[in-house]
Amino acid sequence: MDASRDAGPIEGSQTDADLTDADLELLNSMFDLARDGATERLTAFVDAGLPVNLTNAKGDTLLILAAYHRHADTVAALLERGAETERVNDMGQTALAAAVFRQDETAVRALLDAGADPEGGRQTPVSVAAYFQLPAMAELLRSAGNASGAADG
Repeated sequence: MDASRDAGPIEGSQTDADLTDADLELLNSMFDLARDGATERLTAFVDAGLPVNLTNAKGDTLLILAAYHRHADTVAALLERGAETERVNDMGQTALAAAVFRQDETAVRALLDAGADPEGGRQTPVSVAAYFQLPAMAELLRSAGNASGAADG
């Protein structure tokens, strides 16, 4: 799993040509806030209109970065603001796969509660748990699947 700080161009409501260097610097700093778990500062920007699904050049969303860097409170705050759980980065990873890889039970539970798919992405959370031999994460994903199956039936 790669969550480097090289943000590159930003996907959003404006084209790169419409953005000033200062705009790009501000937008790139939002990814740092997600990585650093600066929940209050990041959510203030989101509440003021920053797209909650802001995505960097590698396909990482604010949610993926917060999950990868083990900031469950930031994950929860972004989910409360409508962050999409099924966004997939360029490596085929979702926020749930990142949280499973980092073995962050609180973030995994928050993502599952928000409807994240344990089979989502090219590197699915289930396959991440199996490949890296993370039995506690695999069980958590299984129990979530059983709970949703029980609710459906």
